[in-house]
Amino acid sequence: MKIEAIDLFYISLPKITRTADGTQDSLVVRVRTDNGLEGWGECDASPLVSMAAYVMPMSHSNIININEALLGETIDSPEDVIRLRNKAGEYGLDIQQLDHAVAGADIAMWDVLGKHLGESVWKLIGHEASYKKLPYASVLFGDNPAETRTIAESIVNRDFRAAKFGWGPMGRGSLADDIALVQAARDGLGPDAKLMVDAGVIWGDNVEIAYERAVAFAELGVTWLEEPLRTEEVGAYKALSDNVRANGVKIGIAGGEGADYFRAADDMMTNAGLDFVQIDVGRIGGITEAKRVADRAHELGIQYVNHTFKSHLSVAASIHVFAGYEEFDLIEYPAGDSPLILGLTAPSGIFRDSDGFVQASDAHGLGVQVNPGAISEYQRMVKIEIDGEVLFESAQP
Repeated sequence: MKIEAIDLFYISLPKITRTADGTQDSLVVRVRTDNGLEGWGECDASPLVSMAAYVMPMSHSNIININEALLGETIDSPEDVIRLRNKAGEYGLDIQQLDHAVAGADIAMWDVLGKHLGESVWKLIGHEASYKKLPYASVLFGDNPAETRTIAESIVNRDFRAAKFGWGPMGRGSLADDIALVQAARDGLGPDAKLMVDAGVIWGDNVEIAYERAVAFAELGVTWLEEPLRTEEVGAYKALSDNVRANGVKIGIAGGEGADYFRAADDMMTNAGLDFVQIDVGRIGGITEAKRVADRAHELGIQYVNHTFKSHLSVAASIHVFAGYEEFDLIEYPAGDSPLILGLTAPSGIFRDSDGFVQASDAHGLGVQVNPGAISEYQRMVKIEIDGEVLFESAQP
């Protein structure tokens, strides 16, 4: 089959705030083929910037848009998807947001190929089984400890057995302030639930402050301290990890969501001393590249965990990547109230079973269907024009 069209949909809530919440807008990508099939994907980046990567004029041989790389190409096997993902990378070698943008098309190509061949994506990418994962409710800290405890209690009431709190006021006050936030989360969750903390790169390259928090949070039974430092501060991560291990501090160090290509993730895994590597399928270039990272993490004995703070379309794409690794048993599960979290794929989704676990299904492709009504309701109409020539104009789904 051949790729006949690539459709781009910029969706957004009516009001966008500065809250660190990636579920407020999105770029959804649809790939249509000449045999009437369609696949869907989602990017985790600025929608308008990513759209430009699909349609912008050529600058030279290393800046050619994604549409030109993919339209008209044949896609009949996993090798074709990998070939086309690499082709888009070669055409867009000097496009700085290329990996974020092409992620949507890559995910959509795996989805449509699965539908074409009658296979689930996890099988197409080489897994022999699909193991259950424990979802952790991924939420933001409240503005204060009282709000944080209320959020934690609501998570327990929704029968989650694990949760991650991040951003908000974390790291913006004193050590005592940060401990109070985490203590509130622990009190609300109870002693048995897994609790993770996402610091949102707040301490930059300051190993001393990050270590101080790691020690304090370990005493509250925190499983990992996520992104305490900036992604590029690999040496600082290594110093922090070494210090934690040398002093027997019972907490993991997690990072990697800022890795937007394989080598960046590999650098963190081999040189930063991570216990958990967190990869966003919508940032690193799609399922093709994320699977490479999961395979490498398996080789190194580092636990791969998805980073997902988008819709269930992204959750579905993410779980296929590491479905076949039994030891990678946690999955980030957006638990906010944005209608784009569930609404984009309603009524399908990656839902918890009676025991609280989620699993990549045997259904063809990603196993979820996009809801055109949600796209129509939240779509922002875009027209990109240069010198009177229309390069792109939004269409209804």
